Amino acid sequence: MKPGRIWLLSLLLSLWLPPAFAQQVEVRVKGDYPGLQENAEAFVGEVEGRSANNLRRYAATAVNQASKALRALGYYSPVVDWQVKEDDPEKPARLILDITPGDPVRIKSRVVEIRGAAASDSRFTDNLPKRPAEGDILNHGEYTSLRNTLQTRARRRGYFDGRFVTRTLKVDPEALTADIILVFESGDRYRLGEVTFEEGHWFERDLLHDFVTFEPGIPYHADEIAKLNNDLLGSGYFSGVDIDAVPSSAENGVIPVRIALTRRERRSLATGLGFSTDVGPRFRGTWREHWVNPMGHRRGAETEISGPRQNISGWYELPLDPPMTDLIRFTTGYQREDIENVESELLTLGQQWQHQLDNGWLQVLSIRWEGERFNIGNDETGTSSLLLPGVGYSKLHADSPLDPSRGYRLQLDVSGAHRAVLSKVDILHVNAIAKGLFTLAGKHRFLSRLQFGGVATNRFEDVPPSLRFFAGGDQSVRGYGYQTLSPENDNGVPVGGRYTLVGSAEYQYQFAEKWRAALFVDHGNAINDLFDPLATGAGVGIRWISPLGPLRLDIAKGLNPEFGGEWRIHFSMGPEL
Repeated sequence: MKPGRIWLLSLLLSLWLPPAFAQQVEVRVKGDYPGLQENAEAFVGEVEGRSANNLRRYAATAVNQASKALRALGYYSPVVDWQVKEDDPEKPARLILDITPGDPVRIKSRVVEIRGAAASDSRFTDNLPKRPAEGDILNHGEYTSLRNTLQTRARRRGYFDGRFVTRTLKVDPEALTADIILVFESGDRYRLGEVTFEEGHWFERDLLHDFVTFEPGIPYHADEIAKLNNDLLGSGYFSGVDIDAVPSSAENGVIPVRIALTRRERRSLATGLGFSTDVGPRFRGTWREHWVNPMGHRRGAETEISGPRQNISGWYELPLDPPMTDLIRFTTGYQREDIENVESELLTLGQQWQHQLDNGWLQVLSIRWEGERFNIGNDETGTSSLLLPGVGYSKLHADSPLDPSRGYRLQLDVSGAHRAVLSKVDILHVNAIAKGLFTLAGKHRFLSRLQFGGVATNRFEDVPPSLRFFAGGDQSVRGYGYQTLSPENDNGVPVGGRYTLVGSAEYQYQFAEKWRAALFVDHGNAINDLFDPLATGAGVGIRWISPLGPLRLDIAKGLNPEFGGEWRIHFSMGPEL
């Protein structure tokens, strides 16, 4: 037989035949001690392919390993009996360990003393691990965790000369007691010194120093260094950041901070294809120039093309202090839409000033000019020219950027126009959104969403479609078509409303890793009177947590046929907050 065929036959036999070896050591702990059982099995490990005589010789080692496993959890006097069984000549022999744990060792006393500068540092001394506490069964892992916590806090908070003066765990197996004595001498806390940037980064030093949020001389904390590293990497200017702030470089307790930066490629281009039931297939392209000059200016362009909507926009950005959050952005864009008998062409020019307030809210002051030409069902045509100053406030709190388990988003945008200032109609436009998310027991997720919008004007017919309100679709009221919920004209064409009210409640259950099932109810509409009826949709869905964020597939039923409610499939993706 040819060697290739022999190899193939061997492969097939390995796939079809059962394995020749199996685990040959069985651990049986008497009583209800799942933790002891698991630890003993882990210490003994996998034993395979041994004869009965070999297992007998191995028995002393297995007994020793099992005893160590129980001792680690406070059981110092277990009785371990063993026997080798050969029940079936066709099956391998087994070594059986029968373990009687005995009485455990308990903590008689616990002394943890902090000396030196850290003794008056509440963030060092507070919230130390509660266990092992007096009366607890001795657990060597918990003792090690307590000891390591002190050492880790010392390194994170700059007590680099810290050491244990006393580090004692006294165990009396006969009395079944243990005493813990930990005395930690912290020494003085180190401080952070001047921040210097190595040559070769190309950028202005004033820009780089704007990323530094601490003053020289502050007490050392590893979080300050980590934040500086993350801010520099997150700026988009650099592909590599190397921060040297080691205690061995300290002089008189002051650690100099030296930073080496690797500039990233100047430009990037990203393209992608997507799909949602609101707009169908769509193409998206983004071009960015991550640095234009040594002052850190940036610019870019974006386009999105789908059946009902096509747009292209460009922007130019100037970083402010601090550059992580504050900036000035100039924008321009063109958008064409043809959705549900509403056609519009929109040209925009604008400027934004973004600033993060001390309370964490992001403030955006803006002014933009909008020129729009629109046609609503061939019944209403017009052009609009508006100069819209505006202000926006937003706050996002989440424990993960792509798939948070809890958090919230709050957003308020207000803009307006007046006929006395380059505008065709008086307008006050308000839009507010609140989203919340929390998780119970790791698998039960509850999401809520509330949106309110309104436009005040002296001539609603002169308000362009881009500033009117429409509801319905993937991100609004499911079970209804995209932007089909709206007041209608005499010919039954949705023309947009003065207000919008939309609320949503959703429950998700995680039934497998990265998979969740969902139940939801949406309620809302775009209306001209706050007392007008609202539409309701309800349904079920499934969520897949992709590397880019959740993908959502929903089957929804619009419960109000008079508003066009029916069974609809909705597909969308993106963050839930």
